[in-house]
Amino acid sequence: MEVQTIVLIVGAGPAGLATAACLTQLSIPYVIVERDDCSASLWRNCSYDRLKLHLAKEYCELPYMPYPVDAPTYIPKDQFVKYLDNYIECFDIRPKYQTAIESCSYDEGTMCWISLARDMTTSMVVKYTARFLVVASGENSAENIPMIPGLHGFAGQIIHSSRFKSGATYSKRDALVVGCGNSGMEIAYDLVSHGANTSIVVRSPVPVNVVDDLLVRISNFVFGGLSRHGIMRPRKGHLLLKAETGRSAVIDVRTVGLIKSGNIKVLGNISKIKGSIVEFEGKKESVFDAIVFATGYKSTANTWLKNGEHMLNNDGPPNQEFPNHWKGENGLYCAGLAKRGLAGIAMDAKNIASDILSN
Repeated sequence: MEVQTIVLIVGAGPAGLATAACLTQLSIPYVIVERDDCSASLWRNCSYDRLKLHLAKEYCELPYMPYPVDAPTYIPKDQFVKYLDNYIECFDIRPKYQTAIESCSYDEGTMCWISLARDMTTSMVVKYTARFLVVASGENSAENIPMIPGLHGFAGQIIHSSRFKSGATYSKRDALVVGCGNSGMEIAYDLVSHGANTSIVVRSPVPVNVVDDLLVRISNFVFGGLSRHGIMRPRKGHLLLKAETGRSAVIDVRTVGLIKSGNIKVLGNISKIKGSIVEFEGKKESVFDAIVFATGYKSTANTWLKNGEHMLNNDGPPNQEFPNHWKGENGLYCAGLAKRGLAGIAMDAKNIASDILSN
């Protein structure tokens, strides 16, 4: 079976949906495919119950559709999913679900992108031919769990934050959270709230709700010195840190207070694991029943995209820095891979649609 279209969008998460809406606004035909059985599967199926958007709603809107006036400043997960459902309905977006792209390459003869996709319900291979290709499969395609000596022999439970729902099942158990970004801090708070004996590994400096020089000083005043509790904050402010690394500031959800009171123990990097014993730098050892890895995700686009090396590097992210990252060669684009959140996704989608219109 063969399908021809002007634009093929790979991925029906927020980036793919935003691109589809922008193309619709310009009357540009497209097909959007998604390997899972729903849109935004990471938000629907792989996020913890307590999750809220970490930026105010005005910075988390997709193109052409604001949030309701009475929506809270920080949108809860379920409300964001409802927003996406309304977005799909508003722009009549019809993803082809359970369609997994297996390979995609540029054909010089036809000047088109040839994609082979498998219909996961029938195992049938479908050939998509498109003049333009948009990689919107996300920077969060696959779990990222660091290599730690002895990890596979850990006697307890190992879980990535994408499969963590609530701390209720960890009551009175010894739990270790690896990662001190927003997810790690919120999961640690949730574990303590449900009676777990909680520790957290702080692997890098934590920007606790800071915005460059002024808010660094305000943050120091509000939170005080945290180094004696095992948390180091970066010297750079939030805006510069975000611009250089894509890392967001940690929005404190009362976790800092629990660290100061000793309800959450802060530990250094893990050296190795022996059964249920975790050894940290400095030879300190502790026994744990569960380890939760809040260590982020990685892109998998390079596993199926060929001829995309001019746009994406070997690890998946764009070669060019923001804001020049979204356009490759021969009609190749990427949306949502610049670590700029939903606001960055909206910018990418508008840029891509406008560029396609001009070609």
